[in-house]
Amino acid sequence: MSVLQGKKVLLGITAGIAAYKTASLVRLFIKSGAEVKVIMTPASKDFITPLTLSTLSKNPVHSTFYDKEDENELWNNHVDLGLWADLMIIAPATANTLSKMTNGTCDNLLLATYLSAKCTVYFAPAMDLDMYIHPSTKDSLDSLQKFGNIMIPATSGELASGLVGQGRMAEPEDIVDFIEKDIQSKLPLKGKKILITAGPTYEAIDPVRFIGNHSSGKMGFEIAKAAAKKGAEVFLVSGPSSQTVKNSLVRRIDVTSAQEMYDACHTYFNEVDIAVLSAAVADYRPKNVADQKIKKKDASLVIELAPTKDILKSLGAIKKDQFLVGFALETNDEVSNAKKKIESKNLDAIVLNSLRDKGAGFAVDTNKITIIDKSFNEKTFELKSKKEVAKDIINEVLERIS
Repeated sequence: MSVLQGKKVLLGITAGIAAYKTASLVRLFIKSGAEVKVIMTPASKDFITPLTLSTLSKNPVHSTFYDKEDENELWNNHVDLGLWADLMIIAPATANTLSKMTNGTCDNLLLATYLSAKCTVYFAPAMDLDMYIHPSTKDSLDSLQKFGNIMIPATSGELASGLVGQGRMAEPEDIVDFIEKDIQSKLPLKGKKILITAGPTYEAIDPVRFIGNHSSGKMGFEIAKAAAKKGAEVFLVSGPSSQTVKNSLVRRIDVTSAQEMYDACHTYFNEVDIAVLSAAVADYRPKNVADQKIKKKDASLVIELAPTKDILKSLGAIKKDQFLVGFALETNDEVSNAKKKIESKNLDAIVLNSLRDKGAGFAVDTNKITIIDKSFNEKTFELKSKKEVAKDIINEVLERIS
């Protein structure tokens, strides 16, 4: 999954021959999971049609503040467009537009939106060789970067004039790659590794039957997604679960039993910075597992159980600098029991949820949590989707490790 997934991208197109490449650029942004809106300077429509871009972006293309020929046309609010965007990219950025951006000239909708934008602004210069190396252009490029804008450097190649040299707009694939890498480099968990457990464990009775629980793994998988979106490299150790995650930063390790989860956690724990153990691990397993399916009989069946290894406590006993987070699902004396687990298992924090809270627990899409740290500070959150709960958990971890 791209870091552009879910991002709102505002693409500004100016009047350069490289504008024809923006059709591919829009498609690549859409393919990456971004939502795209396009602003064109009036002159750029000589190089590519708004119809093409509106069809590809699935959004209306804006070019002027309003349509003078349509008395019912609404004002295209440059402030709203600037606030809407998570990032803005001006490509191609001609010498004319670069100069106007530098000097605050505001004579079209694109420039007004640029001056109103609160997000990161990228620009991809595109012009002929002599224009690109002109001192005024160099001043514009330097000034815009000093303002905090990010330049996607032009490349060398054959130009529209027939000359060969620098000034060619970066290819659409390279523009998207540049932006993705720039976003990733600034993510707060970039360079961090995190271990997350999810789902239930199944403890075999015989080759057919097992002891398990109702955990779906949704909470752990959402935590893995939230951590990856912050730039972390994630080791996701999951018990049997139908949940999926598509992100190159998430490595999924499938296990079945508590012992397999124990082994996997100990394999990766020493190399991670953070561990969040949200799996619903079975507390007991059958002491003796039958080699063949146990036949049903009229007599009652007695299965002797033995305790499984306490994964969380075992990691707490060996942790060094790792930030270790546990989960507690309680039905009574919730806060008291959670605090005891923090002390007995050497945790840095615990995420508490109660089955008495409506909308919390297994196999639902929501959760209601309280996070308690090792100093017994409590922070309670309202009922939210598990996706939002996962963001809260990762943000709380970030706050404590910063």
